[in-house]
Amino acid sequence: MKKKTLLFLLTMTGALAFTACGDTGDTAAVTETEDGTEEQGTAAEGSLTYPLTLKVGYSTGEDDPRGVALASFKKEVEEATGGDILVEIHPSGELGSDSDLIAGEINGTVDMTVSSAGNYAVYATRMGVSALPFLFGDFEEAWAFIDSDTQKSVETDLEQYNIHVLSYFDNGFRCVTTTAAAGPVEKAADMNGLNIRTPDNQILMATMSALGAEPKSYPFTELKDAIKNGEFDAQENPIPVIYNSALYEVQDYLAITNHSYDAMPLTIRQDIWTGLTPEYQEVINTAAKNASDENRSIVKQQTEDLVSSLEEAGMTVTYPDLNEFRAATSGVVNVFADIYGEELTQKVKDLYTK
Repeated sequence: MKKKTLLFLLTMTGALAFTACGDTGDTAAVTETEDGTEEQGTAAEGSLTYPLTLKVGYSTGEDDPRGVALASFKKEVEEATGGDILVEIHPSGELGSDSDLIAGEINGTVDMTVSSAGNYAVYATRMGVSALPFLFGDFEEAWAFIDSDTQKSVETDLEQYNIHVLSYFDNGFRCVTTTAAAGPVEKAADMNGLNIRTPDNQILMATMSALGAEPKSYPFTELKDAIKNGEFDAQENPIPVIYNSALYEVQDYLAITNHSYDAMPLTIRQDIWTGLTPEYQEVINTAAKNASDENRSIVKQQTEDLVSSLEEAGMTVTYPDLNEFRAATSGVVNVFADIYGEELTQKVKDLYTK
């Protein structure tokens, strides 16, 4: 099987000036260090002025579990702050694709988003660790990891990019769908040569390449049209996303591969976060945790319930033997080992040997 390494790091250049949505004052500054590099400053505690509007964008629809949970987050924050903090939600890619939204937090055009951990890894590679193939056997194992000190130790890598992690939503375990022309995936060899859409996610692309597929990143909001136009044979997403986004309209087969767990950090601009009073930080933290709990519950339930709904919608579901998939992708962790470092890499390998 051909080997590819699809690992890239995005280097940020140029000065970044951050302006929060609404009247916030000077919340961040960029300074030049002695070696000529640029370093982002942080806002002074309590420096924001109110009312403050937080512009939140995400790529799926309002009925998606993240949309439902964000609606609850909005209600809780606005009620708890007496309208001092307003949450303006933009679903369905209104503010751009997942990569656009994350970039928007960095450059100050978007205040909050929720997206796959692997998408943040374009900037901070260690953030994608939870997406490594076949790392977890069930939701409880995955939640234990993303709520652990190990995950907390890597999320701080995002702060230099003006991103602060509030909590972790869940997107479920990713599965492969294919067109009628491509046929069903019933064994690992059926992945060979598939022209498959993935998000802009290093680990998923490396995983698909290890299986012999031909991954290409593409905006989710444009995916259905791209499949209709023959640009892709296949795509991979969790069960709730496949159903809630009606991908069954353009895909005929679903393979339950569960090849990658999809943690979804709920994030806020670091310069806004540091400008909030401790009281309002606590409000947002509590609302984010409650929203995550709601999101996880919905995703787990939908993952269990929606396979039969996809069959009723016309999809043929296959359950390939995953031992071949695990064997083919066992080297993906080594692709990232130098960046993860010895300690994190060993923790991951320990999970694989459980």
